[in-house]
Amino acid sequence: MLGMLSFSGIRLNRVAAGTLFFLSGLCSSSWASRIPTIQQSMKLQDIEMGSVLMCMPVGLLASLPVSGWLITRIGSKTVAIVSAVVYGAVLVLLSLARSPVQLGLVLVLFGFCSNMLNIAMNTQAVEVELLYKRSIMASFHGMWSLASFAGAAVGASMIKDAVPPWIHFLFVGIAIAAVTCLIYRFLLPSDVKRDLRQPVFVKPDAALLQLGIIAFCSMICEGAMADWSGIYARKVAQVRAEDVGLGYAAFTATMALGRFLADGLVHRMGTARVLKLSGLLIFAGLLIPVAYPALNTVILGFLLVGAGTSSVVPLVYGIAGRSGTLSSGMALAAVSTVGYLGFLFGPPLIGFVAGYTSLRISFLVVAAMGATITVMTTRVLAAQRPS
Repeated sequence: MLGMLSFSGIRLNRVAAGTLFFLSGLCSSSWASRIPTIQQSMKLQDIEMGSVLMCMPVGLLASLPVSGWLITRIGSKTVAIVSAVVYGAVLVLLSLARSPVQLGLVLVLFGFCSNMLNIAMNTQAVEVELLYKRSIMASFHGMWSLASFAGAAVGASMIKDAVPPWIHFLFVGIAIAAVTCLIYRFLLPSDVKRDLRQPVFVKPDAALLQLGIIAFCSMICEGAMADWSGIYARKVAQVRAEDVGLGYAAFTATMALGRFLADGLVHRMGTARVLKLSGLLIFAGLLIPVAYPALNTVILGFLLVGAGTSSVVPLVYGIAGRSGTLSSGMALAAVSTVGYLGFLFGPPLIGFVAGYTSLRISFLVVAAMGATITVMTTRVLAAQRPS
């Protein structure tokens, strides 16, 4: 397949796949940046908001078996394009919700589209990485994080200027649709590891299950930052309204930087050491704002959490996508089924724990997930040689 494509053609494939990651991150962070605004406008308590936020991971999980099977049947290119456009459109619908029930129903659809795009674009990334014959997966996820940083910054600006969420989201939705149409012809037309005989539901083997558990812990941390970092800054650290988004912006900034550096670090240190270090950074980063809640400590702590979470999911997905037992799409879907349980239980768990204790205690629970990544990596990847 490599011989059929010119070097410039492969670069265009990489740019197109990377653009999908950017659009996905932009859409996700646009929603995350306005969660405090929407919570306040609906006058929802933390427990109520936690219940509503549970709807998004429900949609994510519902899409998991469908996404892997659909990509295997019709290819990641088609699934990626359709899901990206619909994802942007559903973002607009979120801003039009007028009740917790409406918001929850739209969040189910938002989560469904989010993960359909996630599996499809990661399948494209695995295929491009195979053409390059070297590790580049983290750089794709770096594009997602770069977009998250941009989306968080834009969101903070929108909040400062009192721009309504519907205007903000409409602009983002139109941009996503336009760019998606531009990159369509540069995506890889077919997936190498397609097997039309594979079933819709696939139970991950032991190796994929272990990778899924590591992803699970990381995704709880990512979900906490996306859904609760702004609320933590406002309620616990008591920062000014215009500074609420700075913690999340710090998180996304170091996550983006870490992902662009991760491939080089893996080459020098090995996958196991990078993952263990990542877990320790998450643990330390969450302890700082819990112990000393203030604007400066929130920014510092979330910077460390961003650096820690930056490489976990890309490395896990890269390993899973090269599975010798399943197609790339099915292997990624299988690992995501376990990993995205972190999104299912993480944000609502924080809300419930906060409701019965405090947000500071709930963030301690999330910090434990970082320590678990280090422990799990020691157990399942310590013997892995540097890749």
